[in-house]
Amino acid sequence: MKVIPAVDIMGGQVVRLVKGDPANKVVYGDDPAEMAKKWEAAGADLIHVVDLDAAFGTGSNKDAIAKLVSSVKVPVQVAGGIRTADAAKDALEKAARVVIGTMAYSDPDSVRKLAKKYPGRVVVSIDQSGGKVMVKGWKESAGVSVKDAIVQFLGMGVEDFLLTSIDRDGTLAGPDVETLAQAAGVDSRARIIASGGISGVDDAVRVKSAGCAAVILGKAMYDGKVTVERVKAVA
Repeated sequence: MKVIPAVDIMGGQVVRLVKGDPANKVVYGDDPAEMAKKWEAAGADLIHVVDLDAAFGTGSNKDAIAKLVSSVKVPVQVAGGIRTADAAKDALEKAARVVIGTMAYSDPDSVRKLAKKYPGRVVVSIDQSGGKVMVKGWKESAGVSVKDAIVQFLGMGVEDFLLTSIDRDGTLAGPDVETLAQAAGVDSRARIIASGGISGVDDAVRVKSAGCAAVILGKAMYDGKVTVERVKAVA
């Protein structure tokens, strides 16, 4: 299981939100590139970077992300506000992988074309609440279930899925192991990246046992409740 620290950027700062609420944030630093280097040195397999301003449609942190990507040697996957094929291609010029959420459900044909052009570099985001996929900054339902989304995009050549439990994101309440296990069991080709609710090493072990290919570390890591090194030891 790969260990993936998250660097969420808002207004050029490294932040963590609770349940995706921009009004409920904690600032952890002013230099996203330095933060990424810290996690790289700790043994991260990959860095997950989220442009929260782009996700909420309030701005962009393109320059900060470009600096971050060029500052580390480990692969970087970029997420947040990638809502056109051109935006995805632009991200892939710099980063190893791109995470597509809202656009995947509104324009699946573009995802099919991107997956064919960039094999293994397109990740579809499945942000779920109660087993239903949410889009547009977690504000609207996509009208599909987690299982249906995985089946649909596997058929388009996508095999990597970022499964975020919205109700647990930033809460340290523990991962939604049941939904993660169900997702991992849909098809052996699907590689599930677990996100949301990780509070310690035991949670990482549960995620691994659920069949996930990777785990994203966020608030627990920033608050010192878990380290990349300790999760790597059990991963």
